[in-house]
Amino acid sequence: MPLSAGDKLGPYQILAPIGAGGMGEVYRAKDPRLNRDVAIKVSASQFSERFEREAKAIAALNHPNICQIYDIGPNYLVMEFIEGTPLHGPLPHNQALRYALQICDALDAAHKKSITHRDLKPANILVTASGVKLLGFGLAKAGTASAAPGSDDATPSIELTEVGTVLGTVSYMSPEQAKGEPADARSDIFSFGVVLYETLCGRRAFSGSSSIETMAAIVRDEPEPLDAPSSLCAIVARCLRKLPTNRFQSMSEVRAALEQASATVTAKSPSIAVLPFANMSADKENEYFSDGLAEEILNLLAKIPGLKVIASTSSFAFRGKEQDITQIAEALRVLTILEGSVRRAGNRIRVTAQLINAADGTHLWSERYDRDMADVFAIQDEIAQAISEALKVRLAPRAQIVNLEAYQNYLKGQYYRVRLTAESLAKSKEYFEQALAIDPNYASAYSGLATYYNSLAALSLKSTGEVAPLAKSAAEKALALDPANSEAHSALAVAAAFLDYDWKVAGTHYFKAMATEPVPPMVRLRYAQFYLLPLGRFADAEEQSRLALETDPLSMYNQFGMAWSMAFTKKYQETIEYSRKALEIDPNFYLIWSVMGYAQLHAGLAQEAIISLKRAVELAQWWFPGGWWLAAAYYQAGDHERSQEWAGKLADTHGHTCGAALFYAATGEVDAMFDALEGAYRQRDRMLIDVKNLPFFDRYRADPRYQALLQRMNLA
Repeated sequence: MPLSAGDKLGPYQILAPIGAGGMGEVYRAKDPRLNRDVAIKVSASQFSERFEREAKAIAALNHPNICQIYDIGPNYLVMEFIEGTPLHGPLPHNQALRYALQICDALDAAHKKSITHRDLKPANILVTASGVKLLGFGLAKAGTASAAPGSDDATPSIELTEVGTVLGTVSYMSPEQAKGEPADARSDIFSFGVVLYETLCGRRAFSGSSSIETMAAIVRDEPEPLDAPSSLCAIVARCLRKLPTNRFQSMSEVRAALEQASATVTAKSPSIAVLPFANMSADKENEYFSDGLAEEILNLLAKIPGLKVIASTSSFAFRGKEQDITQIAEALRVLTILEGSVRRAGNRIRVTAQLINAADGTHLWSERYDRDMADVFAIQDEIAQAISEALKVRLAPRAQIVNLEAYQNYLKGQYYRVRLTAESLAKSKEYFEQALAIDPNYASAYSGLATYYNSLAALSLKSTGEVAPLAKSAAEKALALDPANSEAHSALAVAAAFLDYDWKVAGTHYFKAMATEPVPPMVRLRYAQFYLLPLGRFADAEEQSRLALETDPLSMYNQFGMAWSMAFTKKYQETIEYSRKALEIDPNFYLIWSVMGYAQLHAGLAQEAIISLKRAVELAQWWFPGGWWLAAAYYQAGDHERSQEWAGKLADTHGHTCGAALFYAATGEVDAMFDALEGAYRQRDRMLIDVKNLPFFDRYRADPRYQALLQRMNLA
């Protein structure tokens, strides 16, 4: 009998149905003991042998790309609840490759445990904000034949258990499965080839008007040729060989081939960096407009599937530098560069733009536009359209046209916000508010305002508790006007984490923020720093940091994000080396000096940590966490006098912060440490969300006060 919301199943409370198949139903439920959502697969009859085998197969695996199992009941399995969507195609080649490599890793882990999946298909591969999750191990075979619950999609499944009969989902099974012959890991390799084929082109490799015809096609026919790079076509073709002996013999072989193809595909895929347009106007204050025009064109291009577009943080880093196009393209790893200029006089503007092939410096396209200011949106669209045609990619239509005066104020707000000083941030707020006074329905101005408030907290210019409610309010207004606004969703995720420690709400907003393609690098950075790391998902945080760097490689905040994620895995020497390389980009970025000092401190290099942390404090005197770390470094080095001197400077103004708690933890002042932690909790100190994973507190984890703090933060 189907369950309803509110019903109890063992200790679990049913929230909602997720889906149903031939073997039973799947529900979303709440585990009240651990305060987390789970997925429960309930058998339609008695607990079957297939359920037991599925449980054993999943329990034997511990991999970030495989769904975890938590519990087993008399007729149900309790598994990780995954917020995601089934894999689908067509996808850009780079994205398809990224997912394919993760599926490879998951299958390789299963095969090394002698587990064959035998039901690999898109419905059993969920795409989440962090990557893919493999599930559906109901047909998994561990040494001997095993069985499973029914398919949860509309694809016909044949699930017979007698020797010599067929197991699997018809469109994705291997020839040996279709013929009822024994299947091993190479059968999964065939199914992987079918999935990769569909991911690349959006259609099934084998189909027929009936299950019998589809199985006949699998055994007999070759799929239609793929429109994909030859290296990828060759991999798919080898996976789909009819005889197992002619395929790749292991998933590690498939992975090696995909990694080699990835380098080739990445090198040849369309890619572009938009340099800041030169301001040729007599009024140098018009730089905001030339920058804004370039960034708006960049944003339009970023919506083109399959086109890699470098974020403005990195491409604008070359402003005023005497470097040729080839050097810039090499630094940003792109094939083409767009550069231009803007001359503005009254209500008239002249825009020139050139699309340049970085390999030889030739112009692929160039144009000049002499128009009225009112035509600025049309100019942006025309330039983006011309570029898409030159690169043979397709441009999506513009989503929103706004009031021109409001738009100019918004551009000024963005121009000043990214400079990240107290003075520039104050100006950005003023311009965002002016934009909203002119156009109260301007969603992007509200999300810009939300990011402004978050920036105040990130730079320690205001406390999180003071500004997070303001950021939340602005983000909610943005989403009321534009429900897909990625920046606003990530701002609400930050507010949920820091104000309420509500990781479920934060995760939901991050999932929505990352549903857009491409995902903004800053959204990935927030997701890694403010969600994945606090929850202990260190490998996922590193992956998100890496992906952010792909499209914004010169962003020092992204460089810091990667270094900080590495430090959490306690790879301190690697963190130190990575930080040194990052400082070659910008030797004056205080957060890189801070994380390098943090890593040196935990690596037992107290004197080196003092040098790094002193530099961080010199560069950002308002960055008080660095001061507390410096005090801890002096203490570790045995210089207790200087340690107390630094602590004394900070105690009056920043004594109830997580930075202070770290210092007291290092010096063994337990009561002072817990007083500081309590103050940090009241102020919603940003660093506090990492309290569970900071090694400073290792000695105190059994203390009831520490456990109580984790409980209040939903991190127990």
